Amino acid sequence: MKWRSVTFLMMAEIVAMSLWFVSAAILPEMSREGNISAVRQAFLSSGVQGGFVIGALVFAVIGLPDRFDPRRIFAICAAGAGGVNAVLLVVQPGSDAAILVRVITGLLLAGVYPVGMKIVVGWGLRDRGLLVGLVVGALTLGSAAPHLMSWLGNADWRAVVAASSVLAGSGGVLVLFAGLGPHHAQSPRFDPRAVGTAWSNRHIRLAYAGYLGHMWELYAMWAWVGTAAAVSYAVRLPGDVAQSFATLTAFLAIAAGGIMSVAAGVFADRFGKARTAIIAMMVSGAAALATAMSFGGPVWLTFWLIVIWGAAIVPDSAQFSALVADAAPPEQAGSLMTFQTALGFTLTFFTVQLAPMVALTFGWPIVLGMLALGPAFGIVAMRRLMRLQRAELALEPG
Repeated sequence: MKWRSVTFLMMAEIVAMSLWFVSAAILPEMSREGNISAVRQAFLSSGVQGGFVIGALVFAVIGLPDRFDPRRIFAICAAGAGGVNAVLLVVQPGSDAAILVRVITGLLLAGVYPVGMKIVVGWGLRDRGLLVGLVVGALTLGSAAPHLMSWLGNADWRAVVAASSVLAGSGGVLVLFAGLGPHHAQSPRFDPRAVGTAWSNRHIRLAYAGYLGHMWELYAMWAWVGTAAAVSYAVRLPGDVAQSFATLTAFLAIAAGGIMSVAAGVFADRFGKARTAIIAMMVSGAAALATAMSFGGPVWLTFWLIVIWGAAIVPDSAQFSALVADAAPPEQAGSLMTFQTALGFTLTFFTVQLAPMVALTFGWPIVLGMLALGPAFGIVAMRRLMRLQRAELALEPG
């Protein structure tokens, strides 16, 4: 029953989260048709981040997933997000209405990803690193899916929108076949006092800092790596070929992170969450810098660096939330993780929005290099956390 339920949940996450980067995957084709400005292109991607923050906070404050069966909340939100996404087929590309569609899509996805995490942790205690890693991996594969659909669809952006909408709706059905585990329990509604705890508890403060460094890099890379790769490849390849290969590159890079998230969950359960996060950020930061330096160079080199970057950029994600849960007072754990998520996705709104505008002025290599600042900041925070943990362990009797 456990693994059957987890499998259905993962399948539902993959297809529902395919909505997240629909706009990023189809922007080149939409822009050619609608002449969308750089600012509006950025809002089509960052709008999802903003909507997600609003949705996550609203769901936490009113305790919706605790008052009703979380599978039904997931199903309604996934189906609703698919329906809203389909509106992109009838509105003007890049218009205010299209941007609003992306914001509402993000709001509804707040009932998919966090609720899916709530469902999966009910299925285990000792193997939660693996369970959470599986859901993060599913989310990552779903985020990569629009790039694969765009590549297979020969640049027909309407086909990508239609397919992702149908897939999201099917996710709402699949999740109903998942059961609730023996450790499923209600989470408390958001407690405003958790904001003070987030500042006064050094363990949580450092976990937040690491998470913000991670989020500085993650969604900006996911949103714009296809665009940046296309510009780099176009130095050596014809434009259409460069765009097609860049779309495939984006899919493979993001999907690689999904696979590595599962391995990272197993590693973290055995060797430590902070250590796992440091290793992932060291590789992702180095890969970001190397990709920036290889920009416009041999296509094969840039391709492999981007894939390595994608594989390393997400496996640390679940560990930051787990570190907060470990250090939090039990009655505030849910609120502290919600606040952490809200801060992280608020940051991504600005990084996703600003990345293409900075690239327009200074070039993509500068943007890619700047993304490495996030992992560097996160590594410092995690090293301090590990020192704090060792010092406290040394003071324990025996």
